[in-house]
Amino acid sequence: MPARDNFHSLMRIGPVQIGTHRDRNGRTTHAAVCTADRCGWSADYSSQTAAQLAARTHRCRVA
Repeated sequence: MPARDNFHSLMRIGPVQIGTHRDRNGRTTHAAVCTADRCGWSADYSSQTAAQLAARTHRCRVA
């Protein structure tokens, strides 16, 4: 039975939402996801600072 992937410490910077979760190895990681329609950008980071920097510098390519 797979473990449930619960996000906590949610934060929003512009259209990007950042959430903290544990990966399958039990390490804490931070996911940054763009919520704009048809953008599809997301990435995982080992620190929240890196995820915040990515959120601040993200520019959607959707026209």
